[in-house]
Amino acid sequence: MDYNLFKYEFHKLSGIDLNYYKEKQMKRRIESQIKRSGFESYSDFLAALRKKDSLYEAFLSYITINVTEFYRNPGQWDTFEKEILPMVLQRSSTPKIWSCACSTGEEPYTIAMILAKYLTPDKIKILASDIDDAAIAKAKEAKYSFKSVESLPNEFKSKYFRHSEDDKFELKCLIKRCVEFRHLDLLKDDYPMDCDIIVCRNVLIYFTETAKDMIYKRFNKSLKPNGILYLGNTEQIIKPDKYKLKSLKTFYYTKDEELPEKPEEELQ
Repeated sequence: MDYNLFKYEFHKLSGIDLNYYKEKQMKRRIESQIKRSGFESYSDFLAALRKKDSLYEAFLSYITINVTEFYRNPGQWDTFEKEILPMVLQRSSTPKIWSCACSTGEEPYTIAMILAKYLTPDKIKILASDIDDAAIAKAKEAKYSFKSVESLPNEFKSKYFRHSEDDKFELKCLIKRCVEFRHLDLLKDDYPMDCDIIVCRNVLIYFTETAKDMIYKRFNKSLKPNGILYLGNTEQIIKPDKYKLKSLKTFYYTKDEELPEKPEEELQ
């Protein structure tokens, strides 16, 4: 069995289409995982994955790349709070925010804590989604290591966390209740509609250009007019007008329905 056949069989097994991920990176990650797990071939590894036990769950978490932390890239969150949120809150007192590819919850909970400076918790409703059910389960538990919360401002750590018996930082229910978690595959599932803000940071770099093109078009449909898309510091939309988006600030794009459609040949 070669890599292409593994992709095909794994898609049937899991519903995850690895063709949308950059092949060189993904192939290297999978082959590394095969060796670390003590297997010698794609076929042997796939046979083990078909049991859908702990190896399968660990592999799903591995390929969906759950690397995150609270307040990652603090300067960007400062911009989010001081420049982006005021614009959004002028238009809506209860903004609809979607944190996609949320991993183990650090990002949507960061958003909730920032919003709690300006809104009462009952007005904070954040949808958080991920393809990895194990990551979502950890997000709902909301217990984190010291390293995960290291970059958080002290005011957040003291106000919204307590030390658990297993020496973790446990998020208080006040903020946990602000976030609803949902399984969602960006490549095939329905997106939430009428979003004021979509946060999608540090995940699109792993997708092919074809996949990103599809996702950006769907983000546009998911946003309200003048809604905002917030990307990660390694991501940039080269021609945002192709998706009826325009650059608002570095890492931020806004939906602009007034942008004209461009012929495809002009976009090459």
